[in-house]
Amino acid sequence: MTTGLVLIAAILVLGAVVATVGDRLGMKVGKARLSLFGLRPRQTATLITVMTGILISAMTFGILFAVDDQLRTGVFELEDVQQERDAALAELNQAQQQTAEVQRQRDRAEREQQAAQRRLRRTNESLQAAIAQETRTREELQSTQSQLSSVAANYQQAQTLLTDVSQQATQLRAEIQQLQADRQRQLAQRDRDVAERDRQIAERTAQIREKELQLDDLEAQRSALLAEVQTLEREFQGLRQGSVAVLRNQPMASGVVRVITPEAAPSAVNRLLLEANRFASQRIQPGTVNVDKQVIQITNAQVEQLINQIQDGKDYVVRILSAGNYIIGEPCVLAGEACIQVYVNAAPNQVVFREGDLVVTIALDPTRMRDEELVERVNLLIANAQFRSRQAGVLGDVLQIADGQTEAVVRLLQDIRAYGRPVELHAIASETIFTAGPVRLDLAAVQNGRVLFSTDSRVNTTPPPQRSPFAPTN
Repeated sequence: MTTGLVLIAAILVLGAVVATVGDRLGMKVGKARLSLFGLRPRQTATLITVMTGILISAMTFGILFAVDDQLRTGVFELEDVQQERDAALAELNQAQQQTAEVQRQRDRAEREQQAAQRRLRRTNESLQAAIAQETRTREELQSTQSQLSSVAANYQQAQTLLTDVSQQATQLRAEIQQLQADRQRQLAQRDRDVAERDRQIAERTAQIREKELQLDDLEAQRSALLAEVQTLEREFQGLRQGSVAVLRNQPMASGVVRVITPEAAPSAVNRLLLEANRFASQRIQPGTVNVDKQVIQITNAQVEQLINQIQDGKDYVVRILSAGNYIIGEPCVLAGEACIQVYVNAAPNQVVFREGDLVVTIALDPTRMRDEELVERVNLLIANAQFRSRQAGVLGDVLQIADGQTEAVVRLLQDIRAYGRPVELHAIASETIFTAGPVRLDLAAVQNGRVLFSTDSRVNTTPPPQRSPFAPTN
């Protein structure tokens, strides 16, 4: 602190002295009007003053650098000092990190030492327990050795008994093996018997299930036919008093209609309505040739609904059907009224059965049936086929068997009679059947999935041995 104050005082005194000397020198130069370097006296005096200031600064720095080593070092070696300081700081940080790592290692070592001490204590405790256990084991060993001597004597006795028992066991094993062999043979025979009975039961179960399905189908068809017969009987009882001209649900006009453009739909419907009107007039008034008045009655809503339904360009089976029963000479028709109520039915003319599809089937047993019973079963099959086709959606009433060739059906029955064994009679579509009909079928006698006889000449069959000719009933 004292050195700094002395240095500052010296600099101030030196500056004052040099400034005074410079001022005096400048004044003398100015008064003497000296000229240096070709300058004017005033400019020369200014130059002397400047040079005096420079001298003051130089002497100041010289004194500072000569007296203070730290200042000299700070001015000329500052960058080196900063680099050394930065290197020292880096080494300090590294030393601090190493110190922290050493501290962590020391803490970890202390923890491991404590754990090792705990394990050592546990080991000592286990050692003390093992020593105590060893003492108890020696005592038990001494007791066991005394017991072992007794057991050795018993062992010799047991060995003698074991020899006797081993001989008996050998004899028993031989007997058991013989019994097991006999039992295996009996079990194998029983398994074969059970497998045979299971196979027979499975076959009989399959046959029973097939017969039950056929029976359910026939029962459903029989119920529907009975219901239809009852309906017809009720209608017949109600119409006994007059001659029926048109029956309820009787088709009065029908046709397959395809409307290409929506504008053509009304004319197609009108043609069918005119045909139904002509049919009703001619049936109710026999002998009518020219029909010039309307006798059928249908609502505009039904006509509009039919037109909207058929104008999509598809094939439709359109039928005009009677809504009730009407007699010949119906009074309201004779009075000039349009009183024959009708309704329309339109269904897409789509495929119902494809060629070769099975329609219905029925069982025939020529060994137990007379010729008349065989014919009745065939007629029942035809009725079932008619009913089945209606259920499936066929609207046409035409049904043909073997293209209407009665001889083919008679020949089929003769072949079945000559075969002399139970068969299934199948009604098979002979061509693709549409909603509009007609229903054309062929009959085929089938046994175990193999076609024996058929009314279709295209089907290959195996002719059976002839036994007796079939004589059709008169």
